[in-house]
Formats: sequence, C-alpha cells, structure tokens
Amino acid sequence: MQVMKEESFGPVIGIMKVKNDEEAVKQMKDTVYGLTASVYSASQSRAEAILKQIDSGTGYWNCCDRVSAALPWSGRRHSGFGATLSHAGLRAFTRPKAYHLRKA
Repeated sequence: MQVMKEESFGPVIGIMKVKNDEEAVKQMKDTVYGLTASVYSASQSRAEAILKQIDSGTGYWNCCDRVSAALPWSGRRHSGFGATLSHAGLRAFTRPKAYHLRKA
C-alpha cells in the first residue's frame, strides 16, 4: 500500500499487523524514507531489537507522535537533511563567532 511506503504528513498513519518480527522488519525497510519508525509491543527489549534494524532518524515504542527538545530530530535517506532540536540541532542552526579583546 502506498500509505505504508510514502511519507505522509497529515491526519493519517499506516498500521499493519504482521506475523512475526522478521516480517515487521522486512515491511519497515520497504521504503526510501526514514524519518520515524514505530513498534507497538508489550516488550520494550523486543521493540528495541526491531528498531535497531531500521534506518530511521527516530524510533518510537508504543507511540508515534512525541518530540523531545533533548533529543535530535533528523531523518535518513530521502527524509530530511541535518538535525533540529537538541545540541545537534542548535549546532546546525548557529554560527559561532569569537571575540578576542584586550583592554587598552
């Protein structure tokens, strides 16, 4: 389905039930985008094992809509460039300037 492969920004989210973890990983990798990935499971370790195999900027466990200022927000492949939020985002949007001053 296109909704499972394309990057959607709007009131839509693709949710698909799969037979096992291997099928989940295979389906999740079947896209050229990599902004976010979500896994819904009672087991945190199982969700993390799946998310480690997915090339996305953000991984979610049992949610899909949270952003934290302490964590970088970035995409992979065809999903965005650079990072926003966190120290990584601040560095991306600032240009430091040094002043060396000596009192006369």
